[in-house]
Formats: sequence, C-alpha cells, structure tokens
Amino acid sequence: MLALLAHAALWPVRRLLRAYARATPRSEDRAGSERRVTILLGSAWGMGGTIRTVHNLAGHLASRGYEVEILSVYRSRRKPFFAFPPGVRVTALDDRRNGRRRLLRRVPSALAHPAGAGPRWNLWVDVQLVRRLRRRTGFLITTRPVLNLISADLRLPGLVRVGQEHMSHDLWGARLQRAMAAAYGRLDVLVALTDGDRARYEQVLGGAVRTERIPNSVSALGGPEPDLATPVIIAAGRLTPQKGFDRLIDAFAKVADEHPGWRVTIAGKGELRGRLQRRIDRAGLTGRVKLTGAVKDMGAAMARASVFVLSSRAEGFPLILLEAMGKGLAPVAFDCRTGPADIIDDRRNGLLVPDGDVDALAAAMSEMMGEEELRRRCAGAARETARDYEMGTAIGPRWEALLADVYERANAGRER
Repeated sequence: MLALLAHAALWPVRRLLRAYARATPRSEDRAGSERRVTILLGSAWGMGGTIRTVHNLAGHLASRGYEVEILSVYRSRRKPFFAFPPGVRVTALDDRRNGRRRLLRRVPSALAHPAGAGPRWNLWVDVQLVRRLRRRTGFLITTRPVLNLISADLRLPGLVRVGQEHMSHDLWGARLQRAMAAAYGRLDVLVALTDGDRARYEQVLGGAVRTERIPNSVSALGGPEPDLATPVIIAAGRLTPQKGFDRLIDAFAKVADEHPGWRVTIAGKGELRGRLQRRIDRAGLTGRVKLTGAVKDMGAAMARASVFVLSSRAEGFPLILLEAMGKGLAPVAFDCRTGPADIIDDRRNGLLVPDGDVDALAAAMSEMMGEEELRRRCAGAARETARDYEMGTAIGPRWEALLADVYERANAGRER
C-alpha cells in the first residue's frame, strides 16, 4: 500500500518524464530504423534463462545486420556472467560499481509499477531511461511485465513496442495482472513462449493486442560429449522455491539405495543453499548430492552427467531443459505449468511425470538410472528435438519475420 501511495504521489514527475521522452524523432533519427533494435533487460550482467535467451536473440539480430543495443536496468558486477554477443552494444542505466551516492536513487520510481519494480528501480533509473529513449527509433523489445508496462505507458513515437512474456500469466500477482490487462493493448505485439501462454494472454487481454508465440532458442553449449554410462544426474537453476530442488532431493532419497553408484549435481546459487544442504544432510545424502554453486561452463558440467532432471514448480519455457537436451542428456521433468510438456514427448525423448508427484519423479529417475538403453534412446531423440529450437535455423528467422511485419503494420498505421 505504501508503495502504491508513493507511486501515486509521483504522478506529476511521471507526466514530466513521459512528455520529455515523447519528443518527436527527427528525419535523421528515423533513417535505418527498420534495422535498429533496443532491448530492455533487468540485468545484462547477471545469470538466468531470460538473460541467456535475450543474449541469443541480440546476437542473432546483430549477425543479420541489425543495430542492437541492450539497455540493462542496473549493473553491479565488473564482468558479465555470460559473455556479451559480438556486435551488440550493452549499456547500464544504473552502474552501481563505483559506489557513488545519487540522491535520485533514494526516490521511488515514477515509471515502474510498484508490484513489479523491485528494489533496483528508482527515479535515477527513470531519468536515465527516458534520456536514452528520447527520439530513439526502431524497435523496443521489453522482457518482463514491469518493462512491458513502461513501454506501453511511454508510447514513444519512434519505437515499435514489442513485449515479451517469459512466465505464465497466472503466475503473476493480481495487481500486476490488472495493470497488464489495462495497459498491454498499447503494445504493438506481445510475444509468449508457448501456445498455451499465447492463448491465455489473448483471452485475458480480449484481443486488445496482437499476440504471437516464439519459444526460447537453444545454443550449443560446447565441451566434450556426455558419456551416457556416467552415473550422474545434473540439475541447474537458481536455488529458489520455484526451481523445486527440495523435491529433487526428496525424490532421489527415495531411490538412492537402489542405485548406490549414482550421484546428483545441482548447479546454481541462491537464497536456499543453506536450507537445501541441511535437507541433503538429513536425508543421509552428504557427498552423493552436491551443490556446486554457479557454473560458468555448463557444457562441461553437463558432459560429466547422463541424466538431466527438471523439478521446477513453474516455468515459462525452460531454456536449461532445452540446453540439456541439445547436449545429449536424457531428461526427466515434472509436467509443471507451461514448458516441459511443450518439449518432452513422454517416453520418446524423455520422461514426463505429473506435477508435484515426488513418488512419480523418484520412479522415473530410478527407471532412467537403471536402464542405459532407455537413456540412450531418449537422449538421441532429445537432441533431435533441440534442433527445432536453434536460433540460426528455427527461432531467429521467426523473429526477423515478425519484426518486419510489425514494423510495416505500425508504420502503415502512423501514415494513415
């Protein structure tokens, strides 16, 4: 409630920021705008599936002759966790490395919706953003609800507004959902990751905005080939409740004695590390389930395993699952809301079990651990599936076609 009141009190500031940002582009600003892409991202220097998929898209478009810049809301580390793609300019709106105190950082954001802003958004970020976007032309691709809402609210005259959703609509809070329903109609197009998500957004928004489905892309991880006889299960992701590693530990505990040579590796960092380690110790799995922390070379880590398990409670479109399949691992996954069922065809390219059924996950893991022939069959089919999501041959051309079409429609509307 306090955040909403503070946001409302900043309404005059918001009007000034919008007025400043909406300056009409000059003719020289519009030159080449059909090949100019700006992507707004929370942190280009961090780790996570959304960051990887944005880098993949930015790199592909740059390789195809687009002028691409990623605007990162904040930067707090010297080096990016993932190397920036060639030809892509990356700019931080709020570089926090120098420790310089800025008064505007203490003032809440006037542009970001309080339900989605988080602690990184403030008035300093607002000012830097409108300075960067003023008279900018081309495409503005935004990558989460708070950024989509800002794009819809600013309605910058030189930019075609492309919103991306990386999570299912129903996983967002009620206040954010209401804001999305009210504002998303001012976008030019909304891109979801799955057919189910696209249909859900279309239903909720009542056709107010064009919706399209383009899934995440997968890039080759590199490193050696996995040996499918290796008795190691790997999982990866942030150590948060969403990723469900507690369920993975519980499932392995049920069948570990049946497969004494097998181990589990969980790659990632997060707030639950201590709690997960205590769960491992209580289950008597110390040494057999290892929390490795963040892993820079995921290709090398996956090469030391034969099975990948996705135990998430919810996903948008799990890029890490696609990467494991592209690497040639045999996948086992919960059929959580959106994502796994779009990728895994049960018993052909992996094993898919009912969401939340830890006993079923344990049984599927046991089957995959116990049958090398099953692992090899599923791993081979998984690799074939992953080829349908490669950026260069499958996903990238769909983005190029969408951008060309939405640009033509948007500019035809402006001419009318």
